Amino acid sequence: MANTNNNRKGPKFSIFWMYGLMAVFLCLMFFMNMEDGTAKEVNWTQFEKIVQKGGVKSITVYTNKNVAEAVLTDSLASEVMKEQPSVNTPMLGSPQGSSNKITAQIPSSDKFDEKVEQWKQEGVFKGEVKYDKVADYSMVLWNVGFIVLMVVLWFFMLRRFNGGGGGGGGIFSVGKSKARLFDKDNDNKVTFQDVAGLAEAKVEIAEIVDFLKNPQHYTELGGKIPKGALLVGPPGTGKTLLAKAVAGEADVPFFSMSGSDFVEMFVGVGASRVRDLFRQAKEKAPCIVFIDEIDAVGRARGNKASLSGNDERESTLNQLLTEMDGFGSNSGVIILAATNRADILDKALLRAGRFDRQIYVELPELSDRKEIFQVHLRNVKTDGSVDLDLLSRQTPGFSGADIANVCNEAALIAARHKKKAVQRQDFMDAIDRIVGGLEKRSKVITEEERHSIAVHEAGHATVSWHLRYGDPLIKVTIVPRGKALGAAWYMPEERQIEPKQALLDKICSLMAGRVAEDMFLGFIDTGALNDLERATKIAYAMVTYYGMSDKMPNISYYDTSGDSYGFTKPYSEDRARTIDQQVQEIIDGEYERARQILTTYERGHHELADLLQQREVIYTEDAERIFGPRQWQSRTEVILKDGAVPQDNQAPADTAVDDGTTMTPPPFEQ
Repeated sequence: MANTNNNRKGPKFSIFWMYGLMAVFLCLMFFMNMEDGTAKEVNWTQFEKIVQKGGVKSITVYTNKNVAEAVLTDSLASEVMKEQPSVNTPMLGSPQGSSNKITAQIPSSDKFDEKVEQWKQEGVFKGEVKYDKVADYSMVLWNVGFIVLMVVLWFFMLRRFNGGGGGGGGIFSVGKSKARLFDKDNDNKVTFQDVAGLAEAKVEIAEIVDFLKNPQHYTELGGKIPKGALLVGPPGTGKTLLAKAVAGEADVPFFSMSGSDFVEMFVGVGASRVRDLFRQAKEKAPCIVFIDEIDAVGRARGNKASLSGNDERESTLNQLLTEMDGFGSNSGVIILAATNRADILDKALLRAGRFDRQIYVELPELSDRKEIFQVHLRNVKTDGSVDLDLLSRQTPGFSGADIANVCNEAALIAARHKKKAVQRQDFMDAIDRIVGGLEKRSKVITEEERHSIAVHEAGHATVSWHLRYGDPLIKVTIVPRGKALGAAWYMPEERQIEPKQALLDKICSLMAGRVAEDMFLGFIDTGALNDLERATKIAYAMVTYYGMSDKMPNISYYDTSGDSYGFTKPYSEDRARTIDQQVQEIIDGEYERARQILTTYERGHHELADLLQQREVIYTEDAERIFGPRQWQSRTEVILKDGAVPQDNQAPADTAVDDGTTMTPPPFEQ
């Protein structure tokens, strides 16, 4: 589609035009008020004396002003100027170039006539007396100019409200859709080649692309393509990019709009924009309409958790529901939407006939992360030390946006060190920078604090090393990073289902830092705050969500509707006390198990803590040299050693896990 807006020629309206018109108007008023000539204004007594001298040629009386204007001879005018010099006063209606005039305010026309007769009888005045009315051009100009200014101002306001004549953004176009149109002539076309990973999502959404390319293949068999598809997934996984790739592959117009663009402060604007969006889509059919963050308008109506209702949002949602169920199934308009909060969407929006299917866009797997790195490293100058397999293994749980940030941060770090290419260590530093924050080696820490941090971190590493489901250790550091005083990087097992023992091992590993402080320092401090918080949440989830307690087996109070039970709990006070008791038993049991492990491997813990205090950073090789190979090796550890890529389709379950004291730093540090 050609861009017709670029073909328009002509001057653009500017606010400076208004300033110029006002300046011209004021100048006209000033110069019109100055008249074409000037006259000397005198009082009535002086006027009589001048006439008595006998040098007045003619007198003009302006009846509507009660002003008399006398034309003097040149000799008398010179004499008057010498006797009474003063500033000439503007008068309206005087001939151009007349500087030999005087004016005076007369008492009245009748008395002035009597005075003229007296002057004629005395022989001092023999000229002609004319009666006229002064033309008040200032009032005419003011009235006409004011109307002109109001008309110009009105048209100016109309243009401003309508977005300067270019459409969009004005009060008179507030009901128009703000959707951006990407057609097949757009230079920024995105295809599936630009979307790394997401293999399953591509396969599922390829049917939509095939329908837009060959609709008759489906309609001839009586099939109906889904009217809408909802892309659901965590932030940064590429939902918007995937929707653009669908439009690029199908080579059809693509309308993109955010859910928040529908709602304004004016009543009825959202519904109007929905109608306008679908009207444009029908005109461009076949096409794709993409609504990003649809939960802004698609939130469930009558939600008990929200006390304040928004009628405008609900009316927008109602109009959206009507439009999606209004056009024909074979009209060629397909609705794509993206959200990471599918649980709060209205059920009417998800029913068959509107959003028929949900396409889950998950966090990238190991092989997907490698493909994403390849895409983002196209424009990054790297050397031979960069290993994509290692980078993909070092970033479990990272989204596509996170990986893009890693590549950009690595390039910035290399540029900061004046390197000619981005190296492997730059990527390692970038990952550490994103996960844990910037190192703060200038932070003042006493030797006692460094020893306490080393004992704490070594406790986590020691216990995690000897647990069956403990996450493989990558490195431990006591260098302050971000708001934390120490950090440990682990590579979690990428599993879909967490066994009960895996949750217990995680709690045991989290409690190990506090146990090490209590055993080897003789006191406890505030550094374990985040550990305790995470361990408590896991324990409560085991009891109330997963039914993994002894006294409350197979009971779950998890609410998938998102209402969170309102203001009431679905259990009694006695059951609440039982829940607290079960949680406390789980915490105490894992605390004692961590104590037993540290007692057994006390010597190795001390060696690890001393090494950490000396070098500030230790790696997997150091822990393996002290404790020996792990008894239970996870799939991730096998990958770390031999570099083999897993063959099954396991997706990552979580991001790299810290020791509980650094990735989410506590408000009260050591």
